[in-house]
Amino acid sequence: MEGLSTLTLLLILLAGFSAGFVDSIAGGGGLVQLPALLIAFPGREVVEVAGSNKVGSIFGTSAAALNYRRHIKTEPKLLLAMALPAFVGSGLGSLMATRISTDQLKTAIVVMLVAVFIYTLAKPDLGKIEIFKHGVRRRLQIASGAGAFIGFYDGFIGPGTGTLLMIVLVAALGFAFVGASAIAKVVNVSTNFASILVFGFHGSIMWKVGLAVGLFNLAGGFIGSHVAIKKGSDFVRKFYLIVTFVLILRVTYDLISQ
Repeated sequence: MEGLSTLTLLLILLAGFSAGFVDSIAGGGGLVQLPALLIAFPGREVVEVAGSNKVGSIFGTSAAALNYRRHIKTEPKLLLAMALPAFVGSGLGSLMATRISTDQLKTAIVVMLVAVFIYTLAKPDLGKIEIFKHGVRRRLQIASGAGAFIGFYDGFIGPGTGTLLMIVLVAALGFAFVGASAIAKVVNVSTNFASILVFGFHGSIMWKVGLAVGLFNLAGGFIGSHVAIKKGSDFVRKFYLIVTFVLILRVTYDLISQ
């Protein structure tokens, strides 16, 4: 496949499974899968690898979203209010991905993630139970604005989208971590789909690679969401803190190594 050795193929498939597992619990699957694909295909354009990564990712996010929906009740209006702007934002972000430097946005994201990490760490009861904030209309407005911004980030840069969605749902709207993960996966399906449409239109996808990785990502997403549902919000919160910390290190490294 695409001139890969057997060992390299096995490694990216393992990365796909691991990414699906991690992402289904607390977001951040792109921290595993995207670097693995970049290493496996050093001669390819970054945008082509990113497009292939989106194909792989949508399998896991879809499996996790469906599994969560079977066990956790979510609000259809809020899902749509967040997912539709996220879809548009991701499409615009993907269009701009090869035209504008990502350095400034990455710097802002690092600052935001550090604040998120400290805030979550300082509030041990955050997200353990659902205590909804604001009236229905205000919650839909917050969900729409956050969806558009984070969707743009997903299309433009990518890794950590689910992590950012979850902190908005938990800290700003009052969801428990498991419920937030359930909603984040549905929104993430919409952002991945938008990116695939844009990258696919421009011929920037290695379809065989994306589909192969996607099957393993699907398995990881299905198993990871089962673990999250079984273990509950306390486990998801701890896992979320680990993923956020690793994401801070990764984006910071990207900035200083350029």
